[in-house]
Parts: sequence; C-alpha cells; structure tokens
Amino acid sequence: MNKILFFAQLRERLECENVLIDVSGLSVSELREFLAQKNEHWKTWILDKDVLVAINQTLAAGDSRIESGDEIAMFPPVTGG
Repeated sequence: MNKILFFAQLRERLECENVLIDVSGLSVSELREFLAQKNEHWKTWILDKDVLVAINQTLAAGDSRIESGDEIAMFPPVTGG
C-alpha cells in the first residue's frame, strides 16, 4: 500500500490532501497516467509536466519505480526569492 500526498496548489486544485492506494511496481510516469485515469478532474493537473514527484522525500525521475510502502508526494515547482 502507498500513501500519495498532494501539496500546495496541487492539493487545492485536486480538492484532495492524500490517497491510500497500492501503486507498487509502477514507475512515476505510470503513476501519473494511473491517477489521471482515476479522476477526469485530476487529469490536467496530474499530467502537468511541471508537477514534481518525490518518493520517500527524494525527488524522483519518470522512470523511478515505486515499491510497496513508499510514500509519494506530488507538488508544483517551488519558487522563491
């Protein structure tokens, strides 16, 4: 089982703080496709190329694999000054 957390504007746009679902074995890219298919409202935001994904608090590439128990965070790019 995996916990997927949504942060900042992404959380607001999806109207969801987190989901608990088994996505072990998927890559980050496959996870995006999977979530986009689960909810039509989410499609635009989840597939946005600027959305960052972290696995266990480490930024992950599109081909990174998710294992059982991994915590996944999705968030928009952070800017600051």
